[in-house]
Amino acid sequence: MITKKPLSINDIVKQVSGNMVSDMNGEKVMLNIENGKYYNLGVIGGEIWGKMQEGVLISSLIVQMQAEYEVEQIKCEEEVFSFLDQLLKEGLIEVHQHE
Repeated sequence: MITKKPLSINDIVKQVSGNMVSDMNGEKVMLNIENGKYYNLGVIGGEIWGKMQEGVLISSLIVQMQAEYEVEQIKCEEEVFSFLDQLLKEGLIEVHQHE
């Protein structure tokens, strides 16, 4: 049985290839070519998705989102980790450990 370790604030997350993203009325929607599924990333999710194009440290991502949306750190961490967990479960991002 393969178990995935939980995401860490020190992990680097990056988009996997094979996704087409479009802007629909300010919200990002994505089609995964491999599984044929559509995903509505929303406005904030679309911003997070864009920041992961080249790979980003999760702690840096949280700081950026917290500054942009003036949200409490703990709330920002919860929301970002929840979103990233969903992307990871769907196989839409890859995770690398920061060295």
